[in-house]
Amino acid sequence: MLDEPRSGRLAAWGNALLVGLVSPDEAAHRIADDDAVHRVEGLPGEEKPVGLTLALGRLRALGAVGLRVALPVPGHPLGLCGPPEFNARALEAGEAVLAAGAGLGLVPEAYEAGPEGGAAPDVHVEVVWRCLPAREAHPADVPSLGEAERELAEALRDATELLSKLDVAGSGPVAQAALEAYRARAEAGRQVLAPGYPPRAVRVLELAQRVGALIDIARAAGGDGEHGGAVSSSEIAARAEVLRPVERTARRAQVAAYNSAMEERERRRG
Repeated sequence: MLDEPRSGRLAAWGNALLVGLVSPDEAAHRIADDDAVHRVEGLPGEEKPVGLTLALGRLRALGAVGLRVALPVPGHPLGLCGPPEFNARALEAGEAVLAAGAGLGLVPEAYEAGPEGGAAPDVHVEVVWRCLPAREAHPADVPSLGEAERELAEALRDATELLSKLDVAGSGPVAQAALEAYRARAEAGRQVLAPGYPPRAVRVLELAQRVGALIDIARAAGGDGEHGGAVSSSEIAARAEVLRPVERTARRAQVAAYNSAMEERERRRG
């Protein structure tokens, strides 16, 4: 959870574009981020895959008034609202975007491209967003920002206590690399979310990412022979059991933050 989900970037900058706070080119650039190219396949009225700029304009023409994020995992269809085909694809990808008002959903598929056996700089990522019918309904299990913030405060305490109890904060190179990656991102002054989001959403998302970093550190310390204080299989299983609800809380908070701009507009329309 150290990295922003692609669905989060699409929803955040797509929402900013839909209300005229950023240009189409800036939105497309921010959504793609470090990926080489993003295309959208299956848009009504488009026979071939199209770029993000055209796709966002087409979604607006099709009635989209806002974009929401879903981050489902097996047993927890977070942010989904059907139908089954869309839910299944979203669950396989672990993320999706719903275009409210258009009855459509977008699911990303990422592909690495480049010369076989090439070095990392020679390999680039191409993303295809599959456009599918999506049900217009309230997304599953998405909390309000206030609920998410309260839950995260407790989850952060749980994750910190777990790391301290198991003595895994510096248990090996994998855990240390995860910690340094989080610190580097936190210190980079990157823009979290897009224009139009309330400050509370930024705060909630940053806290969710911090909790996610702690989860990654704890998990890294439990794999590849780096068990920290958890030296038995039963202790490793106990760690996973404790981490599960913390991770669930962090995902719910991420979705609440990304969806908050859309929820706020709906409240204003009354």
